[in-house]
Amino acid sequence: MDTIRLGRTGLTVNKNGFGALPVQRVGMEDAAKLLRRAYESGINYFDTARAYTDSEAKLGLALSDVRENIIISTKTHHFTVEGFWEDLRTSLATLKTSYIDIYQFHNPAFLPKPGDGTGLYEAMLEAKAQGLIRHIGFTNHRIALAIECVESGLYDTLQFPFSYLADDKEIALVRLCEEKDVGFICMKALAGGLITRSDVAYAYLAQYPVAPIWGIQREKELDEFLSYQDDPPVYDEAMQAYVAKERTELVGEFCRGCGYCQPCPAGIDIQNCARMSLLLRRSPTAGHLSEAGQASMMKIENCIHCNACKSRCPYGLDTPALLQRNLEDYKTFLK
Repeated sequence: MDTIRLGRTGLTVNKNGFGALPVQRVGMEDAAKLLRRAYESGINYFDTARAYTDSEAKLGLALSDVRENIIISTKTHHFTVEGFWEDLRTSLATLKTSYIDIYQFHNPAFLPKPGDGTGLYEAMLEAKAQGLIRHIGFTNHRIALAIECVESGLYDTLQFPFSYLADDKEIALVRLCEEKDVGFICMKALAGGLITRSDVAYAYLAQYPVAPIWGIQREKELDEFLSYQDDPPVYDEAMQAYVAKERTELVGEFCRGCGYCQPCPAGIDIQNCARMSLLLRRSPTAGHLSEAGQASMMKIENCIHCNACKSRCPYGLDTPALLQRNLEDYKTFLK
């Protein structure tokens, strides 16, 4: 199995990290079976977050008896010292562990640093001194903050979106992590579901010193990634041509589906509606065009143009305009 050293942590993880956000959508017993099968098939790295409802509890149920054999990263989404400790205590309890390998700040709008007045980085250091966490990580979707994180020397890992849709700045970020010995944990390797060929995604990422975490919630998805362990796909000329074609369609102003624009005061499901044009062309259309799907899209007409979504978008998209364009295109499918 392909493995990678996760920067200065010294942890060795396989290229098939298990992203445990999607197991929120699976029942407790089925999720536990899926996680256990992943472990028994050689996957040793599992990433979750306090914000992922019962994901941590499912990991605890499935893998607490093999805790010493696996690497767990989780995240706090609270940005007060009190919230930090509350999240950490809850995560330790639900994961059924006495320590967390990598504890990450979950997509803050700033980089916690010593002496910044928040006390957050100091809390990380105290948790590490107590043996509750072993390494300090940072997750984000904003390239400027990601660069600041790596250059600060304060963080052992960075979790950031990276896929074959990456631009030169994102590739440079990977190389900067390599230079600074910061482990690069790769999220959104399938661009929030817009990338439909996992073999191409896997082969592309194999060229870089990154640790992908694949969002998995079904047996067939797990089987796909497990098959690449024994027979790794090769990034050959045919795949390169395929990626070049994909980039012409997907690179640029498209919604990545990260969800940080939410909530919407008008009740618009922004993270799906703002990329509906792509979803209609890259996935089965029945659900999108159903009565419920139409009702969801028509909520765009209720947009109050508060621009809250625009201000929160880590990619700087003009979200209201993007929603309107997607609605206009969507209506052509209803004729």
